[in-house]
Amino acid sequence: MTGFDFAPLFRTAIGFDRLARLLDTAAASTETSSYPPYNIERVGEDSYRLTMAVAGFRPDDLELTVKENTLIVSGRVNNEGQGAEVLYRGIAGRAFERRFVLADHIVVEGADLQNGLLHINLKRVVPEALKPRRIAINTGEAPAQPQIANGGAEAKQAA
Repeated sequence: MTGFDFAPLFRTAIGFDRLARLLDTAAASTETSSYPPYNIERVGEDSYRLTMAVAGFRPDDLELTVKENTLIVSGRVNNEGQGAEVLYRGIAGRAFERRFVLADHIVVEGADLQNGLLHINLKRVVPEALKPRRIAINTGEAPAQPQIANGGAEAKQAA
């Protein structure tokens, strides 16, 4: 099965065309290389960590870019200055590009490279305007008269 029929969904839902593109992208990405291996972890209520095994790459060899809700992680090994002849290459050092679709309001907080693992920290940051808020319901009646504070001391002084 190479395609999905979203016609029933679009009859009753508005604005879910992005979901169709997301599923098409996910189906296409299963055909790509699995290098480098990675983990996606949930480390908190709204926090995630993407960990990629990038042995042999230096921080200068890696590039992280966020464009239109897509995190792009790419690596290019700079082989300049290696004077030794490699007899067997068991550690893959080939160039790669991995794309991860980010949900709305997911931001990249930072990344660090330790022991051959690239850790990318992600967090969901919902803007205040999109958070739930209580709406007051008007009854159509005139608002109540404000009560006099201090037990009417101001009224006694005026008299």
